Amino acid sequence: MEGLTPRVLIIAGSDSGGGAGIQADIKTVTMLGGFAMTAITAVTAQNTLGVQAVHPVPTGIVLAQIESVLSDLGADAIKIGMIGSAETANAVADRLSGLDVPIVFDPVMVATSGSVLAEPPTIAAFERLMRIPSVVTPNLPELEALGGEEAVLAHGCHLLAKGGHADGNYVIDRVLAPNGREIVRAEGKRIDTDDTHGTGCTLASALATGLGAGMPIKEAFVQAVRFVRIAILSAPCFGAGHGPIGHTLGHNPFEQLEGPDDDP
Repeated sequence: MEGLTPRVLIIAGSDSGGGAGIQADIKTVTMLGGFAMTAITAVTAQNTLGVQAVHPVPTGIVLAQIESVLSDLGADAIKIGMIGSAETANAVADRLSGLDVPIVFDPVMVATSGSVLAEPPTIAAFERLMRIPSVVTPNLPELEALGGEEAVLAHGCHLLAKGGHADGNYVIDRVLAPNGREIVRAEGKRIDTDDTHGTGCTLASALATGLGAGMPIKEAFVQAVRFVRIAILSAPCFGAGHGPIGHTLGHNPFEQLEGPDDDP
């Protein structure tokens, strides 16, 4: 399996500003050598200043997208982000239950700008979604809303506890096994920037890509954290609010095509 192109199915919402959601997921999976496929759960009108509107996609259409992908292309890993509604959360949990591939669930509740992306009934339905993934990746406020580390691990999943919302000059991200044992941690100096829109989506998609490629969780985690940190440092400084990170890492894919003028 390792060495082949991992097929990653992303179940998440669309961010019209391109910094988070499906757009960030596709960029991340592509940059890490995977093949990104999608089931869009919601369409948002969104930019660096906030979320102006949200239109959930009907549950039946979300399931149809998932079925289209899995029945033909298949998937080596699945990433779940913004889920749209409680009905969709329960339906997705039913469809993915028993699927033998790594599943990464990023329990998106609030955008970087502070806009709410999951209502209480949807958050309550996360209980079912947490029973199926390999890894759940909440930030600290999301982890608290889910009941804390023990409550999440009680579902039998691994926990990637993101430390970006903690105080201090260093950010500590940790991966815990279902029994609560810390498997690996990454500690890095905090980067002083407001351009962090999409970091959670990016980390989860990077982790899913690594797991889909056959990496052990430690290796996939280290790669994912490194990718996010470099992307933060490569932020293009777009927008007037919380800007997007630089998923293409400053790389110009056309550089190799540039050469001497062919004109005589």
